[in-house]
Amino acid sequence: FYDRAWAAYQRHYLAINGRHAVVYPGVLEGLQRLQAAGLRLACLTNKPGAFARPLLAAKGLDGFFSHVFGGDAFARKKPDPLPLLETCRALGTPPAATLMLGDSSNDAQAARAAGCPVVLVGYGYNHGRPVAEAAPDAVIHRLDALRWPGLLPPGSPP
Repeated sequence: FYDRAWAAYQRHYLAINGRHAVVYPGVLEGLQRLQAAGLRLACLTNKPGAFARPLLAAKGLDGFFSHVFGGDAFARKKPDPLPLLETCRALGTPPAATLMLGDSSNDAQAARAAGCPVVLVGYGYNHGRPVAEAAPDAVIHRLDALRWPGLLPPGSPP
C-alpha cells in the first residue's frame, strides 16, 4: 500500500509542482547580484531532488546554481551537517568561507555544525517560530538585502 501511495503522491506533486508558488520579492535580484559577483551557488534542500530541480526550473531559478542537492542526495538531511559539508566539497570551498543562506533553524543548525557562517531570511519554513531564535549571524527579509563582509567585491551595486 505504501509504495502505491508514495508513487501516487509523487505523480500528483510533480504535476502541480510550483504551479501555485511565487518567488519571494528580491530573490531574483539577489541571485543575479551574487552571480554577477562571480560567486558559485548551490541549492541544498531537504525537498527530494526530483521535486526541487523542476521547481527551480519552473520559476526560472535553475541557472543560478552549479549544484542542486535534494534531501535524498546524502545519507542524512539537514540539520545534520553532512549535506552542507558535501555541498562545500562540491563547490570547492572550505566551510568557514561558505555562507549558508537559509530559512529555518535546520539550516542554522547544519551551518553551525559544519562551521559555516549563516544568514537566514525571515520568511519561509521554520515550524512557525521566528528565525532569529536560531541565532544566525544575521536575519534579512529580502535576498537582495544581503550584505556580508567580503561577499561582494568593492564597487558592487548595493
